[in-house]
Amino acid sequence: MTEEPYTYLFGPVPSRRLGLSLGVDLVPSKTCSLNCVYCESGATTQLTVKRSALVPKEAVMAEIDRYLDTHEPPDAVTFSGAGEPTLHEDLGEIADHIKSRCPGVRVVLLTNGTLFDREDVRRDAARTDLVIASFDASGNGVFRALNRPHPSLDPEAMAQGLMRFRQEFSGELWIEVFIVPGLNDDDLEVARIAEVVKRIAPHRVQVNTLDRPGAESWVKPADKARLEAITAALGSGEVIGAYTNRSETGVSDADVASRILGMVQRRPCTAEDLAESLGVPRGLVDDALEVLMGSGRIQQESQARGMFYKPL
Repeated sequence: MTEEPYTYLFGPVPSRRLGLSLGVDLVPSKTCSLNCVYCESGATTQLTVKRSALVPKEAVMAEIDRYLDTHEPPDAVTFSGAGEPTLHEDLGEIADHIKSRCPGVRVVLLTNGTLFDREDVRRDAARTDLVIASFDASGNGVFRALNRPHPSLDPEAMAQGLMRFRQEFSGELWIEVFIVPGLNDDDLEVARIAEVVKRIAPHRVQVNTLDRPGAESWVKPADKARLEAITAALGSGEVIGAYTNRSETGVSDADVASRILGMVQRRPCTAEDLAESLGVPRGLVDDALEVLMGSGRIQQESQARGMFYKPL
């Protein structure tokens, strides 16, 4: 029997940083405080900084329970998806629920880092184990060109909020810097970012660049040499590496199409990405993609890294 589809969960996906990660999506697509040019979830349609119960917490927790009752625990449960998770006012309560169900699984928050100057956001984020926050630009002009923020946001306020959170948080704080050639890769901006990162003093710094289609078609990945030079200029850190495959047990053949659909609705994926994530043979993924294409539910887009699948 086919597994009932999930509305708020997706994956598990092969995270280059976290291993096999079950995603929890707390906001409707695409609700965010930024409209980054590189975002793999596409352009923001609801640009906001207002926190609210964007999706019902009871329904989210019920799906988490259903998944954990029928599958082996993943390496991590990660708040991510097609928007900014800290916009959900019940983030902390949902994090507590996950910890009560699977104490040995790491609870992770992927965030754009824009709202950490707010006490309620810091309090909720502190109920996770690992926070990975973005900081892509220190100069206000670069910030507005690259991240296209809500008008109320300011990169210095972001920096101050992340500095304060680092002092208060008992878990790990990582900073990710996403490099877009022509916007934040020049020596001056890199030096400014490095100064902010030094002030925040995160446990880890990671440098990233485009891997899937971005919100704007003109965004291209930085080359490896430049990423390594930027990493060195930041003083410490790493260029995010490739995921090491791990097969997931408990995924039946009948579930593959619905699981694929849930993943590509949030970010474009190649067939290779999907096969690694689901822990199933590539041929089974190809068959499911053919069915989904034939039913008009997904479409293809050719990119440098290969053929990506996304919703129609």
